[in-house]
Amino acid sequence: MDISLQYPQIQRFVDYLKFEKRYSQHTIIAYQTDLEQFAAFLLSQYDGIQVTNITASFVRTWLMELKEDEIIAKSLNRKISTLKSFFKYLMKMGEIQQSPMTTIVSPKINKRLPVFVQEEHLDTLFNHVEFEDSWQGRTENLVLQLFYATGMRLSELINLKESQLDGSYQQVKVLGKGNKERIVPISAELKNALQSYIAEKPIKSSEILNLFITEKGKPLQPRSVYAFVKRRLFEVTQIKKRSPHILRHSFATHLMNNGADLNAVKELLGHSSLAATQVYTHNTIEKLKDVYKKAHPKA
Repeated sequence: MDISLQYPQIQRFVDYLKFEKRYSQHTIIAYQTDLEQFAAFLLSQYDGIQVTNITASFVRTWLMELKEDEIIAKSLNRKISTLKSFFKYLMKMGEIQQSPMTTIVSPKINKRLPVFVQEEHLDTLFNHVEFEDSWQGRTENLVLQLFYATGMRLSELINLKESQLDGSYQQVKVLGKGNKERIVPISAELKNALQSYIAEKPIKSSEILNLFITEKGKPLQPRSVYAFVKRRLFEVTQIKKRSPHILRHSFATHLMNNGADLNAVKELLGHSSLAATQVYTHNTIEKLKDVYKKAHPKA
């Protein structure tokens, strides 16, 4: 039996995420994959039970099967979150009266502190590491600077348009998840460097308005940005994870360590809730513990 025929609600939900919620393509694929896996389970085990007859026991049975396949807790939580959103949508559309997810409890995950690059290592990167005297070298330098100066996500940066740089107010308008816009200030030095970069682009096109482009005038690709960020960070730090997201962690951690307000950091990162930002307070606490151990006579 075809999943799309038995459960047309899945495609309607995916369209809702795409056109109304404006979720990223990556997020939409994750939701769709989880729902199709659940639908395939229902078809194989329960002959494609109707959506209106799905109860918490069906969901628990599926989750137990996933656990037996040694799916990690983080992945299970994502699938539970997907189902909660899906059934909430069905309630909103009037297709079901109650969600079967109300009694489903997500497994606990051991929270790991965000990995970040030390301030002195980033100082070395921006003030002592030599970048090639070429368009590629200049692009890499500015991309790294902007990641660290704003805490942008990879997708946000590569899709950044020239018009989102507001030179008058020394700020960047970032279009984040769910098409939510946030304003992030930048230094006068970085603003001037970005404006010079735009003015001196090797290829100008009315069609490609991305702030960062390759020497051939093409938008940057996520894989290539990830590769050069990893390569450049390898020059200054020995941490295992070296990615654009680590620069986002570094941005937030350094702000917190230097006394920034938690709510302000939340807004700068574009987090929808304070809970997502609070993880950075742990690094601040660890720093205070270290200071205490080194400075207190009874420590």
